[in-house]
Amino acid sequence: MLEALAAALALPVLPWLCAAALLAGTVYGFAGFGAALVFMPISVGLVPPAMAVAAFALTALVALVTVVPRAWGAVDQRALGHMLLGTMIGFPLGIWALRVWDGASIRLAVSVVVLVTLAVLVAGWRMAARPRPAARVGVGAATGVIGGATGVTGPVVILFNLGVGAPAAQTRANTLVFLTLCSGLLLGQLWVQGLLSAVAIWLGVVLMLPYAVGNWIGQALFDPAAERLYRRVAYVIIAASGLVGLPIWT
Repeated sequence: MLEALAAALALPVLPWLCAAALLAGTVYGFAGFGAALVFMPISVGLVPPAMAVAAFALTALVALVTVVPRAWGAVDQRALGHMLLGTMIGFPLGIWALRVWDGASIRLAVSVVVLVTLAVLVAGWRMAARPRPAARVGVGAATGVIGGATGVTGPVVILFNLGVGAPAAQTRANTLVFLTLCSGLLLGQLWVQGLLSAVAIWLGVVLMLPYAVGNWIGQALFDPAAERLYRRVAYVIIAASGLVGLPIWT
């Protein structure tokens, strides 16, 4: 295990990964979503996609300490359970795709998912009716498939939660708690399919510190009354990340 730690610390791109983790953590603490949307397009251009997905899934668990406790009281726990059930159904298929796709395809998929999600969010899409339990399970399953293949677990659930039209504080709480718990479930599925390497684990541990610092910064900046401002800032950062991650630059 110490050799794996040394290998993680010796990565030439480690400073860039730390910077990406700090930025991702800040967006997550601030907006309640967007961490993977920021981190994954950048990281998959620096390390193998499977390593990036596994490392960030572990890093994201820091939110259990930094932002989840304050958000838990505003969460719809029954809806959360339905979506987590669906996620467990979808993850195996998504992770299978991660194993068989080539790196360039993964990078393109991540950026396309990021930019399409952003376009729909900016367009102001909203749901017309209150979602039923079956719809929530379906959202979770779609999250599992996309998240397992790309490491970007947020797009479907972000659209879903924003589409319900709940207040900003509740939308933020529902999304960030779900995405944090998804990271733990994703780690288990990655281990089952043999994609949780020792180097990825140590890289995830190393990235926890900058990610946690970002969480605290973002949480301090969050103002429930400034809903329009915090969404716009997150959108700008996410758009830049999605464009940087496109494989056309290398």
